[in-house]
Amino acid sequence: MGKNKFIVKDLLYLFTILLAIWLALTLSLKIDELLAGILISLIISFALYKNFQKIGLPLLSIKKIIYIILYILVLLKEIIAANIDVAYRIIHPKLPINPGIVIIKTELKQDLAKMILANSITLTPGTFVLDIDDDKLLVHWINVKTDDLESATQKIGRRFEKYLKIIFS
Repeated sequence: MGKNKFIVKDLLYLFTILLAIWLALTLSLKIDELLAGILISLIISFALYKNFQKIGLPLLSIKKIIYIILYILVLLKEIIAANIDVAYRIIHPKLPINPGIVIIKTELKQDLAKMILANSITLTPGTFVLDIDDDKLLVHWINVKTDDLESATQKIGRRFEKYLKIIFS
């Protein structure tokens, strides 16, 4: 009986996430589109709930939802700032770059959290995560300001990691 309780909980959780994504993408509450979203979300939930259990998504709470929203806002701000920085480097006559590869360290434990951190770093122009090895990320940086592990970690990863730690706690 206990195992079935977890299956139902995971199914409902996955269904809720998928339906929320459907609603966000369609921006419609028309009955036919809503029913299609419910049906598709149910089918995908039943097909993928076992894989979903392996992913390790955190259970949501109000605090985590607030941190997800804050994380998205910080990510957007960092993407905009990095785009401006890279555009400046492109149009500057002397192209001030100092490319290199640095290692940063993460305190995140879950693989999914590390992947989200790596993707966030890669989404900000000027940085690209080449590899994740346990608690270290190998990052190509367009303008290396430091090769010190702690300083590079602070400049590249901490801006995202502090939110991800709470989301995945």
